[in-house]
Amino acid sequence: MAENRSATERILHVLRPYASNWNGTLGRGDLVIPQREIPRLIHEILDSVHELGERRGEASEMDVFQVLNEARRLLSLQDQVQRLRGAFLIIQR
Repeated sequence: MAENRSATERILHVLRPYASNWNGTLGRGDLVIPQREIPRLIHEILDSVHELGERRGEASEMDVFQVLNEARRLLSLQDQVQRLRGAFLIIQR
């Protein structure tokens, strides 16, 4: 969960300079981005997310236990699988 918060903070840090000051805020999602800045902005966001993905590594036993414990309360098997896929990067070999 802390990693999701970290990813959100990094993306918000990239977007903050484009928050609309005259009619809204970044929290509300109002952005004013010059068209020429869009490619650079996309690259910065992707770089931030990519850095976080590289640092993740393998999940700890405690992380797996917590997600499995939460997922077992879901009614359908499909919902349980979706919860696991949302929490972890699952690589098929």
